[in-house]
Formats: sequence, structure tokens, C-alpha cells
Amino acid sequence: MKRSILSLAISALLLSSDTGVSADAGAAAAAANSGLKATFKSLDYRYFVAGGVCAATSHGITCPIDVVKTKIQAEPEVYNKGMLDAALSIIKEDGPTALLGGLGPTVVGYGIEGAMKFGVYEVCKPIMINLIKGSRGAAYIAASVFAGAVASILLCPMESTRIRQVTDPGYADKGLLTAFPQLVKEEGLGPMFSGIWAMLSKQVPYTMAKQVSFDIVAGLLYGFLTQKEGVTADDLKWIVSVSAAFIASLFACIFSQPGDMILTETFKGSSGKGFFGIVKEINAKGGIPAFFTGTSARIVHVGMIITSQLVIYDIVKQALGLPATGKH
Repeated sequence: MKRSILSLAISALLLSSDTGVSADAGAAAAAANSGLKATFKSLDYRYFVAGGVCAATSHGITCPIDVVKTKIQAEPEVYNKGMLDAALSIIKEDGPTALLGGLGPTVVGYGIEGAMKFGVYEVCKPIMINLIKGSRGAAYIAASVFAGAVASILLCPMESTRIRQVTDPGYADKGLLTAFPQLVKEEGLGPMFSGIWAMLSKQVPYTMAKQVSFDIVAGLLYGFLTQKEGVTADDLKWIVSVSAAFIASLFACIFSQPGDMILTETFKGSSGKGFFGIVKEINAKGGIPAFFTGTSARIVHVGMIITSQLVIYDIVKQALGLPATGKH
């Protein structure tokens, strides 16, 4: 009898324990599901639209500068007399249209990349702020790293095509719709992602420096300049936007320059040396300074891209009903 009672007691305890565990697991699953739904609800397409428009426009406008910069990096022994001389040499040898080499993949690739970079960054900011308590700067950096990584993966095929069009005479006269399929046919789709580590080495520091510095500098400028009586944030939005964008461009250029050099060497056809093999090769050519080849052209290029890009981003955001960067 005692054994029966004991057995019944143990069974009841186990059942109640299982029920408690199931209830806890169910509650946890429900909370996770609720959090996931809230995250998807917070996805605002307007950030993606604004990011795609500003990136495609700014990179498309500055395509000739990008061609000159890429040529200097790919053939430093030929184009070694500065940016202007390099541009004139390219026009003389290949004609003015050579400065538009890779325009198609530039607009398409960076349109997609910009949509994801800005969109994912804005969506991830509140998530990271909740995860990383007490440090808004660290939360912004984490969001930008994630956004940069996502954008890099999507950009890889288009950047591979663009650099091949600029550096390989066999692709120079081909448009995106011809060059891209030909590259896939000759080398397969996989090799177009062979430069993913090089892409990450450029795009993650680039995104981090650009997005975070733009956010922080814009916020600081608004905070400082609106201290004057009678001055509102709306009065300052264009001054703040342009100033913060220009400062962000300098940070982005310096932080991402080594990665940009590695990327050019990777996609111009460095015979499968791999990421670390290319880093070693560049270092052997001239040490650390070799990673900053073409910096002057890139400062002009990146400065124009980012300043125009971030200003366009703010214009499109506000046109879509979103607040200017730094005002919220």
C-alpha cells in the first residue's frame, strides 16, 4: 500500500514537473515568436528605398573617378603620375567612354547593396540598443557590422563584374547583360564570390565608419547648434546633413582603403592566390604604404560618393516621411 502511494506521489510530481517545463518552454517560445513578429513589423521599407536610391545615384555619378582609381590600383607602374594624368591617359588610349567602364554593375550592384546596407542598419539599431545596454555607440557599430556583411555578400558578383570590365580588355566593351553571363559561363558563379573576404575587409570597415560617424556627428551637431535661442533642428538640417556626410566620408575612406586595395587585386584576376596570399603579395610590393595605393583618387571618389549619398539619403528619407539623421 505504501509503495502504491509512493509510486502515485512520484508520478504526480513528474507530471507536474513536465507540465511546468512545458509551460516554461511554451512561454519562452511564445515570447521568442512575439519578438520575431515585432522585429518583422519594425521593418520599414522606406529605409531600404532611400538607401538603394542614394547608393545607386552616388556611385553612378562618380563612376569615372572609380574607373581612374581602379586603374591606378591595378596598374600602378603605368598610372603613376597622379589622378589627372591617369584620367587623361585613359581617355587618350581608350577614348572617353572608357571612363564609364562598369557603369551597369556599379548602378545595379550598389543599388542593391545600398538598400540592404542602410535598411538593415536602421532595422538593427533598435535591436542592438536593446541587446547592448548602456552604449549607443557600441550598438551602432554592431548594427553597421551586420549590415555591412549582408551587403557585401549581395554586392560580390556585381563588383567582380565591374572590376573585370575596367581591368580586363576582353570585357572592356561589354555591358552588364553581356559581361555577367560570360563571367558565369567561363568561371562559374562560385568564383564570383571568391572575393567575399576581400569584400568584407572593405565593406565592413566602410559601413561602420560611414554609418556610425554620420549618425553620431549629425546628433552632436544638432545638439550643439540648437543650443542657440530661436534655432531649430529644421533650420539646420541641410547644414548638418552636408557637414556630417563630409566628415563621415573621410572616416570611411581611411578605414576601408586597405580593403579596397585587396579587393581590386582579388577581382582583377590574381590567379587564385586567396585572401592571405593577396595580402602577402601587396605587402611584398611596398609594405603598409602599398595598401594605400590610389588613396588620393579614392579620397576624391569616396568623398563625393558619401557626401552626395548621405545627403540624398536624408532627402529621400524625409520625402518618404522619415526624420533626418540625428534628429531622432
